[in-house]
Amino acid sequence: MEGYYLEGDVIVINRELTELDFLVRKFLEILIKHSDYLIVSGFVSIATGRPRGTEDVDILVPVFEEGKFKELFLDLQENNFWCYQGDNAKDVYSDYVKDMLNIRFAREDEMFPNMEVVFINETKKAKYYEFTHPQKMKVKDFEFKIPPLEFEILYKELVLAGDKDIQDAKHLRILFSDILKKERFKECGDVIMTEKNGA
Repeated sequence: MEGYYLEGDVIVINRELTELDFLVRKFLEILIKHSDYLIVSGFVSIATGRPRGTEDVDILVPVFEEGKFKELFLDLQENNFWCYQGDNAKDVYSDYVKDMLNIRFAREDEMFPNMEVVFINETKKAKYYEFTHPQKMKVKDFEFKIPPLEFEILYKELVLAGDKDIQDAKHLRILFSDILKKERFKECGDVIMTEKNGA
């Protein structure tokens, strides 16, 4: 059986759900009541079958106003997630969210894996581009949004560029070789290099 197939515009991955998938799904079920999102980085490669672990799952989220953030924060707490940065929504907002600093949530009594929330707005050009061009992916009945594959590959190769990132990108290039598009690589590459060069 192939590693994936297309169902309309959704990439369906042929594998069973894992404990990490259940954690991410639970977090997203709460998050989507309050905000849009995009899952990026390591989980994309892991979700597509690359056999490696991760300590965190990176999720892009548009930056919140304080009232809406408090609603999300309390909802997560009520569903047994705790925040690394503190247990008071007002303090976490004023010390982190307001300045678009990342925060992390994990299951109660656990440290890893955790959900790293990365706040974005239009000033984060590359992240805003991927956020506004989502690709749907599904494992069994768990559907979620990731960046364009071409963006994810190039960001790992050109920006992150660690050994793990290069291997992630290689895995994605091989697995999805028949659906990757040259024109999308160029478009994504231009956006990424603009941010990398500080433009």
